[in-house]
Amino acid sequence: MSTSLAELIGQLRSGRGVAHKRDISAVVAALGIGGDSAIQVGDDCAAIPDPSGDGWLLLAIEGFLSEFVEREPAFAGWCGVMVNVSDIYAMGGRPIAVVDAIWSRDAVHGSTILEGMAAAAKVYGVPVVGGHANTRASSEQLSVAILGRATALLSSFEAKPGDVLIAATDLRGAYRPHFSNWDAASGSDPERLRGDLEILPTLAEERLCCTAKDISNAGLLGTLLMLLECSGIGAEVDLDQVPMPADADPARWLLHTFPSYGFLLAVRPSRVDEVLARFHARDISASAIGRCTAARQLYLSDDGNSAQAWDFDEEALIGCGPSPSGAPPPPRHLDLGAMPEVRTLTPLASRENA
Repeated sequence: MSTSLAELIGQLRSGRGVAHKRDISAVVAALGIGGDSAIQVGDDCAAIPDPSGDGWLLLAIEGFLSEFVEREPAFAGWCGVMVNVSDIYAMGGRPIAVVDAIWSRDAVHGSTILEGMAAAAKVYGVPVVGGHANTRASSEQLSVAILGRATALLSSFEAKPGDVLIAATDLRGAYRPHFSNWDAASGSDPERLRGDLEILPTLAEERLCCTAKDISNAGLLGTLLMLLECSGIGAEVDLDQVPMPADADPARWLLHTFPSYGFLLAVRPSRVDEVLARFHARDISASAIGRCTAARQLYLSDDGNSAQAWDFDEEALIGCGPSPSGAPPPPRHLDLGAMPEVRTLTPLASRENA
């Protein structure tokens, strides 16, 4: 690796991706959620027991940096659908529909974003069913939310010491011009893209895996930190085993790259070969990159060298993990029926007469 291990760890701790994730801790503290509260957050979606009694409803939202929307408006629209879809699949679910909130200087500037959204909605087979629009803003901004459903969950809270960490990424792509987005989706066969994503809920439903996370703009290592914090564990990772393009800069790939298809999984050792085979059968690059440990530290190794990259006993990241006190954690997924302080909302159809 051209960047030394010490330099990589320094960049991990000071980089923009992890800095954005640090912001989460202040938000969850202000709202009184996460950590040991009754409402656990930190997964890719909120998992709410389906009122039908069959599985969970999944709810997620993504907002996009203004500079990204400005420089790549069509791709930003595409990503509005794509990254939300990935969050649903990362939880072992399947998407139902998305809604958007878009601000633009005028209808012309907003139309390019909407074209990207419409194209992705068609490719991924997920309808856009409504949202909010304002064509009199000072600049373009975008946020997209999604609803999905799962019968079996994958979660950031279920990794256990001894689990094998697997990184699965579609390397059949290239970097976008302006940012570290690895695009292996646009222009690809829609049926193949949907089939590749279907691996995740199948793993959950067949009980081959119970832990997964979508690799985000904090890169593989920043995403791994969030998974470890939520599960209250640590890990040892061999960077030489991480699948990446042959000509990619390792630091860029590990710390900043947001792949269109990229997931981290924690898998029981007896299931590793079968899980890897599911990805390899669809030409997805997947490798065992390390193992989970009981100690709440992340250690990285490269070319025979090893160093500690993070110590959760000394420093949290997103503030969503269990306390280190050893007390049993609260329910991991929102159960409105077990929370008397949560008021039932009046149905919209009844409010006119309230």
